[in-house]
Amino acid sequence: MSTKSKSSDNVTKSNGNDSVWKRAFLPNAEWPDKEEFLDVIYWMRQAIGIVLGLCWGLLPLKGFLGLLLFVIVNAAVIYVYVNNFQSVDEEEYGGMWEITKEGFMTSFAGFLVTWIIMFTGLHSTSEL
Repeated sequence: MSTKSKSSDNVTKSNGNDSVWKRAFLPNAEWPDKEEFLDVIYWMRQAIGIVLGLCWGLLPLKGFLGLLLFVIVNAAVIYVYVNNFQSVDEEEYGGMWEITKEGFMTSFAGFLVTWIIMFTGLHSTSEL
């Protein structure tokens, strides 16, 4: 496991009054409270789950392919956000696996509900 060290050159300085969401969209922002960063990851996952559920419902994706694509896209987006956009030291949060698990199951549930509703509403044929 490699650890990253942040140099003060590439860290976006923010004062204590900046909102959590403002820091979430600033590259290389400082996260003095680890829970705030994990909250951002959690809520990003929820948004990703709903958006992917809408997309998968609009596209007629079914079965294991849809589930597998959701897991891959969801994990990849969070991985890129944490490592490339925020450049946090994942060891401070218990490793990349802990960050990857943060909010995954609730995101998966939101994704499934949205996907099922969209797919059923758009692609099912019912005879009355």
